[in-house]
Amino acid sequence: MNKSIEFLAAVDGVWKTPVPEFVMARARRSLLDYLAVTCAGAEFQRDKLGKYCAFAQPEEGKFRAIGMGKDLALKEAVFLNGLNGHALDFDDGTNSGIIHLGSPIFSLLLPLSQRYGIGVEDMLKAAVVGYEASYTMAVSIQPGHKAMGYHATGTCGTLGAAIAASYMLGFSDEERFQAFASACVAASGMLKVLDDGSELKPYNVAKTALLALTALQLAKSGFKGHADPLGGRGFLKMMTGKEDIELKPVLLNGTYAIMKSYTKPYASCRYTHPAVEAAIHLRERIKVEDVTGIDIRTYDLAVSGHDHTDIPGSYSAKMSIPYATAAGLIYGKAGLQEFSEDAVRGDAILALTKKIRVEADAELSKAFPGIQAAVVTISTKDDEYTDRVDFPKGEPENPLTDEEFRIRYDGLMAYAGVDPAVSSAVFDTVYREGAMAEELVNKL
Repeated sequence: MNKSIEFLAAVDGVWKTPVPEFVMARARRSLLDYLAVTCAGAEFQRDKLGKYCAFAQPEEGKFRAIGMGKDLALKEAVFLNGLNGHALDFDDGTNSGIIHLGSPIFSLLLPLSQRYGIGVEDMLKAAVVGYEASYTMAVSIQPGHKAMGYHATGTCGTLGAAIAASYMLGFSDEERFQAFASACVAASGMLKVLDDGSELKPYNVAKTALLALTALQLAKSGFKGHADPLGGRGFLKMMTGKEDIELKPVLLNGTYAIMKSYTKPYASCRYTHPAVEAAIHLRERIKVEDVTGIDIRTYDLAVSGHDHTDIPGSYSAKMSIPYATAAGLIYGKAGLQEFSEDAVRGDAILALTKKIRVEADAELSKAFPGIQAAVVTISTKDDEYTDRVDFPKGEPENPLTDEEFRIRYDGLMAYAGVDPAVSSAVFDTVYREGAMAEELVNKL
């Protein structure tokens, strides 16, 4: 059996099935989440973006680099949207696939929608299929893919973004296959970007969106790839080291991938969230100055690369379970301000971070990804306090309410310096019948 044909046929079945309205509603929220996170990401790395533009001198064009207020050439806009969309590590994703889903897809779809006059509704239908393709591939090869050092957002995300755009632009079956084949060749993503204060994790999303665009352009030009880019010594073996990978079905467990995605209430890696939330639950019972130690037990995949207590900067803090937990205990929240460069130099939070130890728990590891749990035990001079969180806020099992989502959206837009009237207009446009994607991005 040709694995590539099998996979693409399954994805095509999703495309040809009418998308339920509740799924489209979730897609609208995902788009709004992406826009707000990307605007805030552009503000977060404003200084670096200024230096990037000064050196690279990106070509001006007609396509909006979201949050930067610049209209650039298509490839520049796609790349910078990806770079800003993942800058805060605040974008959506899934634990079971260990992948961020929306940032590569929307970073590509929005500029292409501008170019070809695509409406919001049609763009969202394509995004739903892109989420499904990225997720299905990721969940089929995880966790071994991560164990080999790959970032699935960069690898599987390239495939999903290319597929989404090929449907949105009305590619023929042959063109769509060749775009997929080119995306398989291009896909890459290194997880070592998490380590030792590296600031290149957003680069994985930026190049993912750009490589997906290039795959589309090659396919439309008539370049042909292998007849089965997934099989043999192709993508699946490269990404897992195994030849016997069984692809999971699309619409796994009867639900769309986009319905399986989380929305982050805390501005740090998703692996940190159960412990953050447990610390927030306990903080009313504890005085920080009385804490003698904190022990965190969680699933094994969350520990490696996320248990560090040396925090050289904001990017490192976002990846650290100890730092994020300390923020939750001290401030009762873990938002953008708690991970700012000023905040991560604070003596009190760094001192508490040093008192935190993280270890893998066999029971919690076995329960993952069905349960994304952490058990936090805080020792004080006089007592011990414990809390367990199985589904942190923002998971499908514990979603943000409409009010909580709007507060998060407004907060991100305010952080980005977007005028409240503009951010409200963008919010309303996503829900307006017949709205064009062009209307969204030109406001930002």
